[in-house]
Amino acid sequence: MPRTYFLETLGCPKNLVDSEGMARLLTRTGHAGTSMPECADVLVVNTCGFIEAARAESLAALQEFAHRKHPGQLLIAAGCLSQLWGSSLADSVSGLDGILGTRCWMDILRLLDRLQQVEQRPVVICQPLDSMEEPLLCAPRVAVQGPSAYLKIADGCNAPCAFCTIPAIKGPARSRPWAEVVADAEGLVHQGVREIILIAQDTTAYGWDRGERDGLPALMEHLADAVPHLCWLRLLYTYPQHISRRLIEVMAAHRQVCHYLDLPLQHAHPEVLRRMRRPADVEAVRRLIAELRFAMPDLALRTSFIVGYPGETEREFQALLDFMREIEFDRVGVFTYSQEEGTLAAELPGQLPQTVKEERYARVMELQQRISFARNQEMIGRSLQVLIEGCNAGLSVGRSYRDAPEIDGLILIESELPVGEMVPVRISKALQYDLVGVVEAPILPSNEIPLNARGLRASLEHPASVSSVAQDSAHGLR
Repeated sequence: MPRTYFLETLGCPKNLVDSEGMARLLTRTGHAGTSMPECADVLVVNTCGFIEAARAESLAALQEFAHRKHPGQLLIAAGCLSQLWGSSLADSVSGLDGILGTRCWMDILRLLDRLQQVEQRPVVICQPLDSMEEPLLCAPRVAVQGPSAYLKIADGCNAPCAFCTIPAIKGPARSRPWAEVVADAEGLVHQGVREIILIAQDTTAYGWDRGERDGLPALMEHLADAVPHLCWLRLLYTYPQHISRRLIEVMAAHRQVCHYLDLPLQHAHPEVLRRMRRPADVEAVRRLIAELRFAMPDLALRTSFIVGYPGETEREFQALLDFMREIEFDRVGVFTYSQEEGTLAAELPGQLPQTVKEERYARVMELQQRISFARNQEMIGRSLQVLIEGCNAGLSVGRSYRDAPEIDGLILIESELPVGEMVPVRISKALQYDLVGVVEAPILPSNEIPLNARGLRASLEHPASVSSVAQDSAHGLR
């Protein structure tokens, strides 16, 4: 029997893609979505379980829905926290009807059928019900957000990071066939999407599970050929030691590819990195960044760091500050270490007091704010192509290639401009994280935006803001 459903998504864009998949399955079978939870027959919360703050946010949302749900409503917990805790999640959320794990979102319909047939609650599905080894490969893996869209190319992770719960939640890395990814991209461009953002737990490991050691640059070349009219192709979640020379060449050669790289490093002292079970060759990272900037002088570089990791000394922390001053990253996400049960790091000696973590967090943020402001000041007088995302009361907001959605800055323009258009904007003022500019020339139809001598549109560019603790955490730590 078709029902109405309300779907709440917490966490990172990877969760957003899974929610879109559930919504598509529900809609195709006659269920109707609603934005009002009180009007829904089924309440679905796609949870995040990455770190303690994310789990607390997810639990609070589930408990609130459980408290408010009326007789006859069904409450389903999906996603990472469901996979991590399984049936024990019901001990913390009274009134929970169903639990659906991360690899089982395609079983949402069968979960609803089971809830109609049995009275015992909750019904738990944390392993796929069918015999397919990779159920996630059977449907589009996209989430459209205005003129931009996230496109998931793989799921799971094989990295051994000592602080991270993702392998326990998501399982080993599993890549989608490139033909399916390309088909999804073609569909998005046909819908009018201007920017496609490739995501996975580690995008640079794409294809490794199938023996393809340079699968990501090959995929990006397929995409560049298949969607020549796409404005921006952006890459998130890259592992530093997996960035090959060919990937750098592909990024520099294709006009659709944003000169933007998200490179989570987590620290800059070799001993801390070894305790993290991360690549510890800091000199190799320096050489990589130099090579990237040589190939793409206009590269916008984002990273993330964890402060207060077990055993982090003041000397090791100072090495991180010195590294930040040296490299001058455009964007930095900073996170205090979270002791996660079941991880190797949770058992390490030298767990630091929260006061020390917070003091170091404040010092890193103060330094990066100065660096970010200086980098933004360098943009004054430059013309950037800006993707308009919203307007109101005479003011428009958009992003340049330097800004990924939900985690980076915005460009503010004192004009009301069409949402979804690419507009040339001359930067007139720099703020700590954002920029202010004015429209430089009459707005052209998207297929008439002029190309510069290198074949890049007047300047590839992009922006946004973080919506929750869970999003902050998931973006930065993986």
